[in-house]
Amino acid sequence: MIEHFDARGDRANLIADVCIVGGGASGVTLADALVAEGREVLLLESGGTDHDPAVQSLMQGASHGFPYYDLADCRLRFFGGTTAIWGGRCAQLNEIDFQRRAWVPHSGWPITKADLAPLYARAQGLLGLPPTDGEDELWDAHGLTPPPWSPEVIGSAFWQFDQESDRFAVRQPARIKASRRARILLHASVTGIRLNPQGSAVVALDFANLAGGRGRVRARQFVLAAGGIENARILLASDDVRPNGVGNDHDLVGRFFMEHPHARGARIETSAVMRLLRALPRSYSRGGIRHAAVARPAPALQRREGLLNSAFTLAARQHPGARMVMAKRLLLSLRDNLDPDRQNRRLWNLYRRQVIRLRQHAGPLLAWASIRSGGYGLYTVLRAEQAPNPQSRVTLGPARDALGMRQVSLDWRMSAIDKHTARATMLALDGELARLGLGRCILEPWLADDGPDWQTDPLISNHPIGGFHHMGTTRMAASPRAGVVDADCKVHGIANLWVAGSSVFPTSGWANPTLTILALALRLADHLAQSVARPLRIAS
Repeated sequence: MIEHFDARGDRANLIADVCIVGGGASGVTLADALVAEGREVLLLESGGTDHDPAVQSLMQGASHGFPYYDLADCRLRFFGGTTAIWGGRCAQLNEIDFQRRAWVPHSGWPITKADLAPLYARAQGLLGLPPTDGEDELWDAHGLTPPPWSPEVIGSAFWQFDQESDRFAVRQPARIKASRRARILLHASVTGIRLNPQGSAVVALDFANLAGGRGRVRARQFVLAAGGIENARILLASDDVRPNGVGNDHDLVGRFFMEHPHARGARIETSAVMRLLRALPRSYSRGGIRHAAVARPAPALQRREGLLNSAFTLAARQHPGARMVMAKRLLLSLRDNLDPDRQNRRLWNLYRRQVIRLRQHAGPLLAWASIRSGGYGLYTVLRAEQAPNPQSRVTLGPARDALGMRQVSLDWRMSAIDKHTARATMLALDGELARLGLGRCILEPWLADDGPDWQTDPLISNHPIGGFHHMGTTRMAASPRAGVVDADCKVHGIANLWVAGSSVFPTSGWANPTLTILALALRLADHLAQSVARPLRIAS
């Protein structure tokens, strides 16, 4: 059942087994799985069924540190969330991502890849994708020739693509809409967490709308699934019982903010342009599923050189400093200046499908032709893992939004290992190309010792800064001194508060986070289905 919270003044007092905050991919998947287990679920979504500028403005905040996207635009605040404009890229994290790496401070998950393996398969099934690790085995499975370089130096992996647009929007989650056990309340923005006097459990959540309505919900279990920035914001803002905020006894909420930063790594001088373009196919279909390949430093190289699990692709790009071609300028201008409402999203998806078809049928040839024209070169496009950095963080600033909540302040910071990984990976690729007689890598100037910590480039990607992936701000760890939530995603020290989404990631890996978000949501649903069945005594 879907309702709109459109009251003026105090009205709503709601009760549920489980209350979920946020109607994006994580919250919808969690709600759907709990309904299937027979649990009563209330899902609170800040937005409505489509883009609303007034609601979107609640995302506004300040940004300093390394330049980042405007915070008001970097997530979508309506039912279905940012997956409404998602490119559909799905990939599993690699085994090394879960391991404690001595050369990566603050690395290591309290769970293993094996723990998530069956959940990954279930998540892929939800998206209509075949279960696969998406690693080197797909070269043979798909009848493709693997890249010529040594797999002990440069490894590879694959994206699968979910091709259903607006998969988590209102028209999609049929089971939770049809079930009497599920209630979706739109225009209900959570403004605070109410703890018992001991600070050991949640007794209620407060929520509000822009029309002046106020409400409160009581539940046995509460889950924050509002995204990597908003999860931290809600916890920090709820400071009436715990002065530092909920779950923040050790000053960890909001820290370790991570992205997947993008950059131009190197220009490849080669007479084998077509062969290299085909070495990492950017788009192809097998069994009706679209895939694309990506390269990464092999685990052996990561251990030997102390590298992150970053990734890169090969593509024809304009040379640095060139004037962006008119067609792309127009396209990006339209994308950035048009509201992401349903009609404009439909137009964008139509354009994207046409580009995909063209890339699948003539991509390498078009890229080769553009390089031959002289205005383009063959470049590596970096899609990096960012190391967890406690100084990279989300805090609360003095300004308040229309609901009275303090706005966030983002201080995004890199670490020395981020640049070291980019440089060493490009040098490793250069060595392999030279060994094979396929050319050389000319590293970008920013990778020199006296260059900046990181450098974005508007000509390298439609998303030049990063992937809009917000991770790490409520990180998972076995100890409350190392993380905000435990291995089951329960907030340390709070009996009935859980966090879902990529904010719990201790490290980011190279892979887009959505598939792991879904796997963790399914895992959390399994825990909550059992927790709700057990008695819960909460002092009030």
